Amino acid sequence: MSRCDVVIVDGGGANIASLRFALARLGVDSTLSAEPDRIGRASHVILPGVGAAAGAMRRLRAAGLDRLLPTLNQPVLGICLGMQLLFDASAEGPTDCLGLMRGRAVRLRSAPGKPVPHMGWNTLEPGGESPLLRGAQPGERAYFVHSYALPVGEYTRASTDYGTRFSACVQIRNFHGVQFHPERSGKVGARVLANFLACD
Repeated sequence: MSRCDVVIVDGGGANIASLRFALARLGVDSTLSAEPDRIGRASHVILPGVGAAAGAMRRLRAAGLDRLLPTLNQPVLGICLGMQLLFDASAEGPTDCLGLMRGRAVRLRSAPGKPVPHMGWNTLEPGGESPLLRGAQPGERAYFVHSYALPVGEYTRASTDYGTRFSACVQIRNFHGVQFHPERSGKVGARVLANFLACD
């Protein structure tokens, strides 16, 4: 995997260090950048995110990345908020997003024993073919930290349940997304990142 030229989009996410460590454990160095030319040359692009959709989209627009990202042909992985930004819009703000997939992120509803934000381990239930989930078994658990989510739909490749069922993994063409944090999800997270790096 050392041949991979991985660029992490510098959009102000707070999970950058742990993501870079997770990639390093797989033997892959990564570059943090908000430069369109650098991102365009990468073999693999990761769009992480922690925070609010409206603020994240403002940063992408200011760097011209809202125009660049949808045109990329190399594998792209959106993580957590980064996954939500791949869709049409988010109720958080509200704000328009990148529009690569049809759908709108909505706030999770709190319930007894299920506070929002959702923070913790949940099982992944495959719902379609995805190169990211190659080798994963139904019922494996991943770590989530979020308040907004995408309903299950045509792009869903795995889902999970937290009072309501929502998309945990999505895909369209070369664009992949996971609502959970693979860099904090132990063996299943390492497998997801390794599978992403094997995409071409």
